[in-house]
Amino acid sequence: MAPKDAAGGSDSRFFQTQKKGEMHELRLELHSTDRSTKVDAVKKVIASMTVGKDVSGLFTDVLNCAQTGNIELKKLVYLYLINYAKTQPELTLLAVNTFVKDASDPNPLIRALAVRTMGCIRVDRITEYLCEPLGRALRDEDPYVRKTAAVCVAKLYDIAPELVAERGFIDTLHDLISDSNPSVVANGVAALSEISETSGRDVMKISPSVLQKLLAALNECTEWGQVFILDSLAKYTPAEAREAEGIIERVTPRLQHANSAVVMSAVKVILSYMDVMDKAGNAESLRALTRKLAPPLVTLLNSESEIQYVALRNINLIVQKRPSILENEIKVFFCKYNDPIYVKMEKLEIIIKLVSERNIDQVLLELKEYSTEVDVDFVRKSVSAIGRCAVKLERAAERCIGVLLELIQTKVNYVVQESVIVIKDIFRRYPNRYESIIATLCDNLDTLDEPQAKASMIWIIGEYAERIDNADELLDTFLETFEEEDPAVQLQLLTATVKCFLKNPEETQDMVQRVLDLATEESDNPDLRDRGFIYWRLLSTDPEAAKLVVLGDKPVIEDDTFRLEPNLLNVLVGQIATLSSIYHKPPEAFVVRAKRSPIGDDPDDDDVIEEGDEEDYENDGGDLLDMGGLSVNDSAPAASAGPVDAADLFGMPAAPKKSEPQAQMSKVCAPEKSGGIELYAGFRQVGGAVKLELDIRNVSSSVPVSSLAIQLNKNAFGFAPANQQIVCSPPVAMGTSGRQSVELVNNPNMLAPVPAGQPASPQIQVAIKNMTSGLVFYFAANFALQALFSSDGALERSAFIESWKSIDDKKELYGTISDLPPASTDIDQVSAKFNSHNIFLIARRPVPNTQDQEVAYFSMKTTTGMIFMAELTFKQGVNAAKVCVKTSSIAYGVQAKAALENLLRN
Repeated sequence: MAPKDAAGGSDSRFFQTQKKGEMHELRLELHSTDRSTKVDAVKKVIASMTVGKDVSGLFTDVLNCAQTGNIELKKLVYLYLINYAKTQPELTLLAVNTFVKDASDPNPLIRALAVRTMGCIRVDRITEYLCEPLGRALRDEDPYVRKTAAVCVAKLYDIAPELVAERGFIDTLHDLISDSNPSVVANGVAALSEISETSGRDVMKISPSVLQKLLAALNECTEWGQVFILDSLAKYTPAEAREAEGIIERVTPRLQHANSAVVMSAVKVILSYMDVMDKAGNAESLRALTRKLAPPLVTLLNSESEIQYVALRNINLIVQKRPSILENEIKVFFCKYNDPIYVKMEKLEIIIKLVSERNIDQVLLELKEYSTEVDVDFVRKSVSAIGRCAVKLERAAERCIGVLLELIQTKVNYVVQESVIVIKDIFRRYPNRYESIIATLCDNLDTLDEPQAKASMIWIIGEYAERIDNADELLDTFLETFEEEDPAVQLQLLTATVKCFLKNPEETQDMVQRVLDLATEESDNPDLRDRGFIYWRLLSTDPEAAKLVVLGDKPVIEDDTFRLEPNLLNVLVGQIATLSSIYHKPPEAFVVRAKRSPIGDDPDDDDVIEEGDEEDYENDGGDLLDMGGLSVNDSAPAASAGPVDAADLFGMPAAPKKSEPQAQMSKVCAPEKSGGIELYAGFRQVGGAVKLELDIRNVSSSVPVSSLAIQLNKNAFGFAPANQQIVCSPPVAMGTSGRQSVELVNNPNMLAPVPAGQPASPQIQVAIKNMTSGLVFYFAANFALQALFSSDGALERSAFIESWKSIDDKKELYGTISDLPPASTDIDQVSAKFNSHNIFLIARRPVPNTQDQEVAYFSMKTTTGMIFMAELTFKQGVNAAKVCVKTSSIAYGVQAKAALENLLRN
């Protein structure tokens, strides 16, 4: 027996510092004949590996320990192999025989361990040997082995989707859903769900018979198995309300589960099925469900702070979708003194969403109490909440203003400033109703030192200058520090001064002149300068027009309590109990699937091209673009006696003739939103210019569409229309359609910054005004990045090598594109299609040590100078491709990858 240490034999002793010759001593211990010594030695190796020491030199020694019947030792060895398999792929192959042998071991724990480990080792040549044992394990007599194998199929799909398809493993997973063991059913569902997410297509395919099996397994499997099954049920669409009610009845008991994840997944299922019941008009059943959903959600708020926060973020979505669920439970969201700040902030958001005329008095008392807390951010949010209550509830606005005035009297700096900001919004919501409080606000000018508060107060002074006796003097106090102020304050000062001048020109002539001089001559801010020039020209040429522009009626602001756009809200409600419901963003906004693309067995094969190969090929007189087996054409064309094309100087065939790319049109605006006009939009490049193609269909407008005006919002590409006028010639009469093309140009002022760490949004938001009817309507279209690729995007071979190697692996994006049409699995046809979109083939080669696999390398460059490089791997007979995109402009990498996928699929 190995001696126990003073601590009583705990594993902490394996982390103690070893002597200088520890590697040699570990090697000796690993070869010991004493089993306990060998187990301790492997534990020391694992401990060293855990703290970051390099123990890869002991690979073969540890591997020899796998030849044992001891499960503890085998687990440790397999853990070591998983960690070092990527750096020692060739040596890992030595363990294949052990894996295969263990997969047939009489002990089911060892069989499952072998299959699980092989699935975790992401080496191509290991996966070839995994298929046979995995097939047996999926049909093993022991349920533990079957459930382990089910998860392994999902891991294998992530590495080699074509192998899963060839071996029919997805069909086997469908069979496992009918398994007698509920844990096997749950893991089968989990694997199919994972494959669906990876492939982007529904492989779950829940039928009525499968549905019953899932519901039967729901009562018996583990809590996490229940989560997987509930998540799958949430994606199922019942055929009718009666079926939805039946499923909800089986799911409802999960609302009382101790695990909060199970509760939230059950809530997600019930919410998604309530939409089906809505359509059937079953009001009584919906009311009963509403009563059942409130208690479990309230119970979640008695958990730890972290779980409370997650629950609150989900409840935030739920009350936006169905506020009636918690309309009588507002008190549970009142903040406790010991709540963490992040919980308090989230509770405030929900209070605002649930506030109504029945409970406003209670809420105002709470918010007033919060405004005396010590946490500045929480106090500001509380004051802001009072203002939002006023904007939301018209009848309660006066009471809210009364509370704000009381808070202003406290003279607490940040309370006063936040009060001024929200009172400005109240004035904009209810114009000409509560201006009597302006005098109180003016008495507190000295306390304002934050840009937003100053800007709000200046807006109030300018907007109501005729009601403030000394408005010009008040503005003059701000003008003294004009040049040091924040741009937002400067802009408001400029506008407020012009308003003052238009209302009282005799007394403010000098002041407006001084402000215009400061804005146009002393400022470097282009927005301020442009606004100054516009006001100057308006005042000097047509004062009446200036009054119409500057003093015109402004639209009343709307209550923004339910801020999420309905379609986005539906997506997020479908993602309840996931990260999406916490971030309040769809998954594609923050998740980028990245995985290694196995072009070869060497993990460093990403380098693709060995620079040392250059001289060899030059000496051989071979193709200058031949990259160590990569060539643009497998056989060089025979020399011709006729004239040589410039593109053929290096033995390359002439570039294929480009076909003009067509825009992929999608419906962006329904006729009910745009006065009977249906719009389809798409993007393409014509002659080096980016075009927004608009298909205008007059569905029901009796007035022909003859002239439109277009404007774009700021976007990630900096696009603006070259000409804002669209003339339809001939006019589009009812029942007809017309195609218009709008050229887009790059405008730095239209560039929307991309948030750090997030992919650039492909969305282009567009406003169009029908000049005949005066109707303005809005839509958003996703930009296709291939429309931005320039004709000079073909990189030289050396530049491609250098760029590929210089880009960090963290700036790689991986994916698998399945269900491709046959033409998109042939590199020659793909190259021709890509070429028409300015995506250029650099080289191609067979994948070493594999059969019928070929890899192709492409480069592309946008007109704005961003360079993307892509690696596509194809296998003969498989309608799928692996894609890897490398770029320094990682924020736009997702769009480049999407462009390639889009072109391959269409």
